Amino acid sequence: MFRTALRTVLAHKARLLMTVLAVMLGVAFVSGTLVFTDTLGNAFEKQSSKSFKDVAVGVTAYDARDSGDTDDAKATPGVGQETVGKIEGLDGVASVTGRVSGFAGVADPDGKLIGDGWSNNGSNFAPGENGQDAAYSFSEGTGPTKDGEIALDRTTATKGKYTVGEPVRVATNGPVKEYTLSGVFTTDDGQVNAGGSLVLFDTAVAQKLYLEPGFYSDLTITAAAGASESRILDQLKPLLPKNAEAKTGEQLATEQADQIERSLSSLNQILLGSAAVALFVGVFLISNTFTMLVAQRTRELALLRAVGASRRQVKRSVLAEAAVVGVIASTIGFLFGLGLAIALRSLMGVTGAKIPAGALVVSPTAVGAAFGVGVLITLLAAWLPARRAAKIPPVAAMNSVHGVATTKSLVVRNSIGGALALLGSAVIVAGAAAGSDGRILIGGGAFLTMIGVIVLIPLLSRPVIALVRPLLRGVFGVSGKLAGLNAVRNPRRTGATASALAIGLTLVTGLTVIGVTVGQAVDRMTTDNIKADYMVTMAAAGDLDQSVLTALEKAPGVIAVSPQQSAGLEIKGDYHSASAVTPGDIEKVINIASVSGSLDALAQGEIAVAEDTARSNGWKLGDTVQVTFSDKKTGELTVGATYKKNEFLSPVLMSTELASTHEATPYIPEVWVKMDGGASAANEQALVDSLGKNPAITMMDQQDIRNEFGGFINTALNIMYGLLAMALVIAILGVVNTLAMSVFERQQEIGMLRAIGLDRAKVKRMIRLEAVVISLFGAVIGVGLGSFLAWAIGQTIKDQVPGYALVIPWDRIGIFLVLAGLVGVLAALWPARSAAKLNMLTAIKTE
Repeated sequence: MFRTALRTVLAHKARLLMTVLAVMLGVAFVSGTLVFTDTLGNAFEKQSSKSFKDVAVGVTAYDARDSGDTDDAKATPGVGQETVGKIEGLDGVASVTGRVSGFAGVADPDGKLIGDGWSNNGSNFAPGENGQDAAYSFSEGTGPTKDGEIALDRTTATKGKYTVGEPVRVATNGPVKEYTLSGVFTTDDGQVNAGGSLVLFDTAVAQKLYLEPGFYSDLTITAAAGASESRILDQLKPLLPKNAEAKTGEQLATEQADQIERSLSSLNQILLGSAAVALFVGVFLISNTFTMLVAQRTRELALLRAVGASRRQVKRSVLAEAAVVGVIASTIGFLFGLGLAIALRSLMGVTGAKIPAGALVVSPTAVGAAFGVGVLITLLAAWLPARRAAKIPPVAAMNSVHGVATTKSLVVRNSIGGALALLGSAVIVAGAAAGSDGRILIGGGAFLTMIGVIVLIPLLSRPVIALVRPLLRGVFGVSGKLAGLNAVRNPRRTGATASALAIGLTLVTGLTVIGVTVGQAVDRMTTDNIKADYMVTMAAAGDLDQSVLTALEKAPGVIAVSPQQSAGLEIKGDYHSASAVTPGDIEKVINIASVSGSLDALAQGEIAVAEDTARSNGWKLGDTVQVTFSDKKTGELTVGATYKKNEFLSPVLMSTELASTHEATPYIPEVWVKMDGGASAANEQALVDSLGKNPAITMMDQQDIRNEFGGFINTALNIMYGLLAMALVIAILGVVNTLAMSVFERQQEIGMLRAIGLDRAKVKRMIRLEAVVISLFGAVIGVGLGSFLAWAIGQTIKDQVPGYALVIPWDRIGIFLVLAGLVGVLAALWPARSAAKLNMLTAIKTE
């Protein structure tokens, strides 16, 4: 029987090509993902081990002054030079290197920031006795040794077209300053390899910029030959201030490796999830293919039964065919997966991310997963067709009667499908009613509903397609009438084909509805709340220097300027987020709806409170509250106004004058600016010039703000569309496969139609219309189910998204339906051409 199965596979190569492609694509994604993440993880782990190879102990300190702790023993900015000297004197310590770091942005020749801001860093050049810093290898020039000099990493210098000796404009949190480039270096720094930049200053300059003279935020301790890391660690711990933590180099390397693994795990899960969707869609294509193959080989299988083959042997024969197909497809898919892993690695390099060198890692897990998934999926999909094949009676060899589904089997199938769909829908509604806690319920309900709908699709196909049959007949005549009849001739086959498209479009529609709804909510939030023409921010979400606010106030054309300065308050033991703003100007840049009192009270040293915050705390206009400021001083503040909640304001507002008496260094994340004449190129340039063309400062108009808050939604949608594209490709293969098999088994019928006058053009039209009907049927099911799921998910997030209101993007849904129809036309090209080329006399004689 195995030899018979093998000969069957080899004799019908074309029939199983689509099945091989479906399995191959899914396996390629699974194996490619595993190989890619294994390779990436291995390369970064080796780099991590290399980075900490000579580190005996690492010390990290935080700025205790940020905690507001007034205890002098704790409130230090880092580890002092005196402590460093004591550590250098410990037994077994060979050297101690101190580092300070913070934001540093480099301007390109056009004045724009090189890098994305998040990975633009500055640090200090710390030479040893030989005048070299072991962390950096200089290819040109030397490290900075005095004020006014900097060194750049090679990639940043290349992007900026800077050479040694040239001036370079660098921005930290203060005003932009010009430095002389003293050298260019290479480094294994992870953020530089991720596409960022690194600026090295002289140590004294870096300490002044980021901490205080004589203090470090990090220490790297190397050990003398034969010294114990753990012993050094035990000796230095008592010397460190309470705001510092020490770990061995081995611990640091392990932690970094774990962090890399966690970050890659998220990427791994996303890619594997997409592969799972593609394989799930592929199940229907594979099952459909084997179902049609079994139907076409009814006489052959019946003859095997007649000559003594048992049901079990016939079933094993079909499963053996599936196993052969699965192995072949898995082998090809695994090879394609290796190519995909290489391509993904190259793509990351093209986008600017530097991947550490390393060989391609092909783990046993990746190989086992590829072949296990490919063969298992194929066998599972072929199991039902194999079971049906085993039931073919030997008498069928005499008359080629295909096994027709019994009434009992249809009733059982539809009952199960209906029960699953109803149960799943009920669970989804329950999840939607549960709010943010109901997402797991919705996920489980979605799975049950989708399975139920898939089971019911053959039953649904007849009434749904019957609705469009009059249109087909009226517009396309005989070809349209025949296409409508053919589409419902075999409901199970139509249902299996439509299911593949339905799954893909369920996911695409659900994501689109959620994305558009949230995007419009964000858009309304921006439009309704912002009066300012520009929002001024620092790269990497850093804080702006006080000098920025002063410069903006003096810029030509400015009508109003207000910062949103962070100024937390503690009231009755509870922390309340507060913002310091400019009285009189804040109303001109932010739309604030007063409920009681007047915001003019801010100028009198009073506070304004959001309506819901005032209600929850029992405050009303004129009340006096006892507060503790960030510097631990206490005082009494009067509630001078209440206002409706605004997403761009903190729950408590005070004046910048009041906050400045309690904030040694104000934290200003953003400044709002209103200009005479509104947003324009001239006004924006005036602001840029007033800030000394600082490359690290960003000017965003209202459209930029909308893009900033809502742009990630479109980006996420585009990524998901790309990942789901493979599932849709497999669905298209399913339509092609169904039509090709249908043409093959209907050769005699097509020959008869040709004989009685249906020309080749009408035969092609008939096949194309059949494909379009099946595709649109699946698309309509997918759009309906996807919209339902989007509504349910929306109920769980509406409390976190202000102004949330479900939006059905009819234009995009229309595009999806048009594309589904186009998919049908394209999928029918080859089958329609094959049907039209059939010789009518040969076709009529075909059994």
